[in-house]
Amino acid sequence: MLFNTLRYAEFFAAVFVGSWALVRIAGVWPRLVFLLLVSYGFYAAWDWRYLPLIFASSTVDFLLARAIARETRPRARRAMLIATVALNLGFLGFFKYWNFAIENVAALRALLTGEPASVGHAFRVLLPPVGISFFTFESMSYVIDVYRGELPPHKSYPRYLLFVAFFPHLVAGPIVRPRDLLPQFERAPSLTREQGGEGLFLIAIGLVKKVVLSDQLALNLVDRVFERPENYSALEVLAGVYGYAAQIYCDFSGYTDIAIGSALLLGVRFPKNFDAPYKARNLADFWRRWHISLSTWLRDYLYIPLGGNRGSELATYRNLMITMLLGGLWHGASWNFVFWGFLHGLGLAATRAFQRAVQRRGGRGEDREAAARPSPLRFPLHALCVLLTFHYVCLAWIFFRVPSFSQAVLILRQIGTLTTFHPNLPPVLVALLGVALASHYVPERLYERVRAGFIVAPAPVQGALLFLVAIGLHEAASAAAVPFVYFQF
Repeated sequence: MLFNTLRYAEFFAAVFVGSWALVRIAGVWPRLVFLLLVSYGFYAAWDWRYLPLIFASSTVDFLLARAIARETRPRARRAMLIATVALNLGFLGFFKYWNFAIENVAALRALLTGEPASVGHAFRVLLPPVGISFFTFESMSYVIDVYRGELPPHKSYPRYLLFVAFFPHLVAGPIVRPRDLLPQFERAPSLTREQGGEGLFLIAIGLVKKVVLSDQLALNLVDRVFERPENYSALEVLAGVYGYAAQIYCDFSGYTDIAIGSALLLGVRFPKNFDAPYKARNLADFWRRWHISLSTWLRDYLYIPLGGNRGSELATYRNLMITMLLGGLWHGASWNFVFWGFLHGLGLAATRAFQRAVQRRGGRGEDREAAARPSPLRFPLHALCVLLTFHYVCLAWIFFRVPSFSQAVLILRQIGTLTTFHPNLPPVLVALLGVALASHYVPERLYERVRAGFIVAPAPVQGALLFLVAIGLHEAASAAAVPFVYFQF
């Protein structure tokens, strides 16, 4: 049930009316049960066979967290923590990485024996559960927080099940922390006029990002260039790479906007997940702005437990590299994703090494005074850093997008031809690409004024604006709804 379909609009309208009617007529508990049932129904619409998986993993984590909180013996608590991590990663590893593992074993065996590499269909997982990477991380983080003493075990089993299965964030995030969402389910829900206006605004913005920008760039530029790069000039291939950077941002941030807006209309607020990532001045800044819920999860539950930056510089670089390699693997069972993570780990290590060198040099008093004085070179240097960071991110996106390393090499080789003819770049397509990238540089104050203006506008004005957006979406939409990129993860 894609967010960018009429089916979802009908589903959400029914959930919206039903949930608030239940609050008014019967109270909070019937509404919670209703939201849990419709969330499970939403997940079952993808593949009902995997519904017992999300229910079972949620139940086991809820019970293990309560057992850990009661237990006083450190070894027993640690054993239960290891059990829940092994269980969650075991589910994730089997359903998402089993095929990848057996394919690599078959390839290695073929290399050693000279026999053809083959894997029978009987040994494959046909289709991994949608959203397993997201709800696994959310449920596992709850048990870890209870183990650390950062969160008390939750008393309500139904509320915990709803925390994991709540449909706006279920299949593609954001990865909502239990400390952010569980308390909201404990309070009586409310929906102010401002929240309603903000929710509608975010849904409209998200759909425009997805349908008008992301889908059009994908169908008319990105998919064609990445499928047969040898048929295009260097300029057109480079535009395709830029187009994918814009596509994946508009696609995923658009999904997040719709998810946040949908939750707001149900009286629940999700954390921010994007903050103009292509304005980043270095890779560390990029990961503070891109998929914030994942980057903070990796920091808090992987990088810091590995040692973070508490050890030597070499150990810090090792921890960065391990974190990003596993972050790449989290995105998909492919060596391309691992290499994408490697590029980001390498870039983060280089960024940290450069920053440390600057800090050591700035330790002298005269250098600190010079740094504090305004410099006419500050803006050009900042712009250069943003430009270099964006192009490094785009280089990594190539490996994220392609099906094989050979295809990535072909794309880079085609860019290296430096040919500039561009019959496949009509002005409308270039304008779409420009709008998608330039949206990062819209002043925050201007965006807030537009958002606030919509929120306080009279209902007829809001309705008219949303009607115009709906017409635009209808005209821009393709014949079939295009799935969101991050649904595959």
